[in-house]
Amino acid sequence: MRIVLLGAPGSGKGTQAKLLMEKYRIPHVSTGDLLRAALAAGTPLGLQAKAAMDAGQLVSDEIVLGIIRERLRHNDAKKGFILDGFPRNIIQAQALDSMLHNLNQPLDAALLLDVDFDALMQRLTGRRTCENCGASYNIYTNPPRLDDQCDRCGAPLHHRADDNEETIGNRLRVYDAQTKPLIDFYRNQGRLESINAVGEVQAIFKRLLVVLEPIAKGVRKLKLPPPSPVKSVKGKPVAQPVVLPVKGKLLPVKPVMSPVKSPRKPIAKVPPKKTLPKKAVAARTASKKSAVKSQPRAKPAKSPAKKTRGRR
Repeated sequence: MRIVLLGAPGSGKGTQAKLLMEKYRIPHVSTGDLLRAALAAGTPLGLQAKAAMDAGQLVSDEIVLGIIRERLRHNDAKKGFILDGFPRNIIQAQALDSMLHNLNQPLDAALLLDVDFDALMQRLTGRRTCENCGASYNIYTNPPRLDDQCDRCGAPLHHRADDNEETIGNRLRVYDAQTKPLIDFYRNQGRLESINAVGEVQAIFKRLLVVLEPIAKGVRKLKLPPPSPVKSVKGKPVAQPVVLPVKGKLLPVKPVMSPVKSPRKPIAKVPPKKTLPKKAVAARTASKKSAVKSQPRAKPAKSPAKKTRGRR
């Protein structure tokens, strides 16, 4: 099972990824962790990334994709993976699709952890992390028993300096502008699954399993992508073929021909009336008039004279 996790900062991608790793025994491929590991190990790609960072530049997509490609070639990724942190925009998503196609490991689904803005602000501004054991808390939703003290080891809790409303607001605006269009990208492919990520961690995890179990068993319900634009052949509209994802494979679907009515029988053409030239029409009219004049007129019949009575 090969999935990509989508969601704004604070949506719980890392927490749910750990639970999914334990459930399905597939690795959590976090691009941030991979990049840090490559830098620490001094791999060729890690050295390229370090050179870009030292020059004050962003690490290129080619380097990140190369690091992901190396990670997916490990034996533990043969059954699948959970990709987190990449892609962040449509160009990266297209490059990722191309790379996974070449590796014969196409994505099965893109999981969107959907959280509203107010809940995200509460999660991020209330985060507290133990500096000793790494336990995480939230002063609003999951507070420690003692303020600023870990329940497990008693060490002090750390509040990140960038977990403030201004910084978080900027991060969310960047997410809306760059990453959110991926939702439409994967929806158009028929791969997007949206999960309500508000509530208890285990409740959210159960919602994820409802979506993922059919994929893991190979009985995922297909979702049709939006219909392709309708073209016409000799004036008759014809539906275009679509491509559906089925367990990581693409199956072509035969186009559905629109019903065509039987053509009507052609109507026999009536020949147009012959028209005479103007001179012929004038001559015919003149001959009719002369014929009428030559005929003698009939005298009108006399009415009988009325008889009058004489005077007495």
